Amino acid sequence: MSRFIRCFSHRFLERCVAVSTLAVLGTSLAHAGIFRHKQKPLSQKDDALASVTSSQPDKELFDRAMVAMKKGKFDIARLDLQTLLNTYPDSEYQMRAKLAIGDTWYKEGGTAAMQQAEEEYKDFITFFPDKPEAAEAQMKVADIYYKQMEKPDRDPTNATRAQEEYRAMILQYPDSSLIPQAKQRLREVQEVLGDHEFNIGSFYQTRMNYAASTARLQSVIDTYPLYSRVDEALLDVGDAYAAQARNIASMRLDSAAKERLEKLFQSRAAQAYDRVVVEYPMAPHADDARDRLEAMNLPVPQPTQEQVANSAAIEQSRAPVNLKYKAFLLITARPSTVQAARVGEPSLSNPPEIIAPELVKSEMEDVRWAIKPEGKPAPSVAGTSNSLKTAVASNSGSNGSGEVGETQPASNGLQMNDISGDNGMNGAVINNSDQGQPTQPNAGEPSTGTQSSPAAASPSAGGGDAPAVPQANTTDSTGNPTQWPSARKDNGGLQTVAPANNTPLPAVQKAAPAPDQVNDVPQTGHPVNTVDQTTASNGKKKKKNPKPQFKGKEESSSTHKKKKGLHKLNPF
Repeated sequence: MSRFIRCFSHRFLERCVAVSTLAVLGTSLAHAGIFRHKQKPLSQKDDALASVTSSQPDKELFDRAMVAMKKGKFDIARLDLQTLLNTYPDSEYQMRAKLAIGDTWYKEGGTAAMQQAEEEYKDFITFFPDKPEAAEAQMKVADIYYKQMEKPDRDPTNATRAQEEYRAMILQYPDSSLIPQAKQRLREVQEVLGDHEFNIGSFYQTRMNYAASTARLQSVIDTYPLYSRVDEALLDVGDAYAAQARNIASMRLDSAAKERLEKLFQSRAAQAYDRVVVEYPMAPHADDARDRLEAMNLPVPQPTQEQVANSAAIEQSRAPVNLKYKAFLLITARPSTVQAARVGEPSLSNPPEIIAPELVKSEMEDVRWAIKPEGKPAPSVAGTSNSLKTAVASNSGSNGSGEVGETQPASNGLQMNDISGDNGMNGAVINNSDQGQPTQPNAGEPSTGTQSSPAAASPSAGGGDAPAVPQANTTDSTGNPTQWPSARKDNGGLQTVAPANNTPLPAVQKAAPAPDQVNDVPQTGHPVNTVDQTTASNGKKKKKNPKPQFKGKEESSSTHKKKKGLHKLNPF
């Protein structure tokens, strides 16, 4: 009995020690914060601060929306943010929630989502134009079009819109911390747009359409000075002017006008080559421009140290294009922006646009100046096209002295210009005569009322015998006969023109009547054939549409009995 009591007391003591040990351990862990139970919200009676206005609910909505957006649940995030905007209009998270709604559409991606994101960012700029976050919203609008840019040989609409938005961001928010990033994005966008215009200009130059080529390339040079191939564009412009100078030799102009035009185009080509040497001395095509100037026997300009340093800094900032990146460009739809410069100020405005029709008009001014300079300076407007030779040939004519005169308007009526023929005889030629005006008779001609006899013989302008002049074979408005223009005595020294054989044509003979038909049988009395046409020789009536006879074994028809047996296999 005593032994049982000792065992029981020993076990009881062990349990008490274990319970006390667990209690002490739990208390220490609770103080350490490992086991912390969620406390139930206190009611208004228990919590004295429950009636005080707190911003915690709107913050919880904003935090929950941010967590949902990180997990890719953009619709849930937009729902929480819209609830925050509608429920707490005075919340301090109102502005951030409005901007975050646009971020959910931007991160979701897709064409429709990007359009919705742009609308949200534009609304944010409208409601909060003076906030620092407005620059961020404008930057996101530009990034929307930057991400949708296509290659230079595709539609440049997105690239053009991205350039406009980045320019607006730089001009409207010059103190923003995002300005360096916006300028670099603008350089990359202008690299893509420069490639687009340069490719079109090169295409026109291969077709020898120099006006269109010069317009495109000059736009690249003036608008995108940091473009990686601007030196090549200047070189192509100079080559276009040099080619036009060589083509002047085939024009219908006198030697003095040709010389003036050739010097004009060569000077413009030299100006383009000079710009390459001076403004881009470290560019890849600077040596080619120097070689062309030396071939033209012109002095090569020397750039300053500052120009050399600026060109070297721009060229060294461009990243090299390796073989791996070229292979990547073959499988991606994104344009290449590696060659874009990393230094320099991008252009924030477009110069006046140069179009091909204006250059075509200016080329005619160049021709008029070359024909009649009259002490005027050379035209400053550049550009000629391949249609210059055609325009000059159609709008100007050469006279006997080798000079080119201006074309007279067609509404001036009859105009007499003195010319000198090859035989030394002076005369007059009618230019641009009005068809509606009557021709005045010469002084030596007879009056209109009488018919004049042809001249016996008159020497030709060349000195040989002329054919006989025909008699009058035309009549005027009053019905009186007149003479051929070449039959007049005063024909201006021109060679007499008349038909070689003036024998009158024989009278038109009437066609002989056709002979009567001899095979007609006169219908007299009873007809010869008294048998009815609808009866056969045996007296039976004939059918209207008799069927053709055929052999049933050899032929087959859908209206007759079909073939049987082995006859079906015979296609004939």
